[in-house]
Order: sequence, then structure tokens, then C-alpha cells
Amino acid sequence: MQNNVDVINAFYSAFRDKNFKLMQSLYHDGATFTDPVFGNLSATQVKAMWEMLLSSSKDLRIEFSNAAADSTKGSCHWEAWYTFSKTNRPVHNIIDASFEFSDGKIFKHTDKFDLWRWSRQALGLSGVLLGWTAGVQNKIRTTARARLDSFIAR
Repeated sequence: MQNNVDVINAFYSAFRDKNFKLMQSLYHDGATFTDPVFGNLSATQVKAMWEMLLSSSKDLRIEFSNAAADSTKGSCHWEAWYTFSKTNRPVHNIIDASFEFSDGKIFKHTDKFDLWRWSRQALGLSGVLLGWTAGVQNKIRTTARARLDSFIAR
């Protein structure tokens, strides 16, 4: 079995290098993913999500640190800097990831970040004033999932 810290390092190195195919290969066929924007995704959906995000990013920069893991679980801190395409506003997202592994691959991946902080940066004044509300956060989620579903359908 591959060392799980190596899996985390390979995943974020591939992310940094915009190599979505390597990222996809590090997920178990039964993997799941959860984050505040996309919600719960299956292995097929999370693989498509990374491809969609990386193939559409123009100025994405990724840094990661504190990768740690044992034989079943792991974690990593990562940060992303990019321009949010819908508003052309700069975003610096700070994320803490947790993982569960099976057969040397990522089986469960959970990213946690402050969605209101993200919305303040990505949406500007409307994010500052309303980004904390369930209505705006649900709209962010609905829009992201619709974009992913459309990407997968192509």
C-alpha cells in the first residue's frame, strides 16, 4: 500500500501543476467528496469537478502544507488564489482538507472553508451584505452544481 502522506502530496502537487488526470487517478472508484460549495459528490462527480475547475482556471495558484496521515486517515491545509470568473474579483480561499483512504487511494475527501469569507471576496458587496444568509449560500451551491452537471453532460 502506498504511503498516504505521499498520496496527499501527489494530489496537491498535481493540483498545483493543473494535472487533473493525476488528481483523478488518486481517487478510489467508490470515493466521495464534500465541501461547502458543491456539497456531496460521488467519485465520478469529484473527478469531473477538478477537471472543470482546472480547465477553466486562468490564474490559479495553489499552496499546501501540513500533510499528515496514518494508515486510514489524513489531513492537509491548502490555499488557493484565483480570479472568480463571474465577477472578475480576486479570491484567496483557505481550506482544511481531511481524508480517509482505502487501497492506497482517497476514499473520502472533505474540504472545509468559510463560505461567507469566500462570498465576500468572490461576490463583492452582495457577498459582504448577504453572503452569510442561507439564500445566498444556497444560490452559490445551486449555481456550482448546475455548472458541474452541465460539464458532466458534455
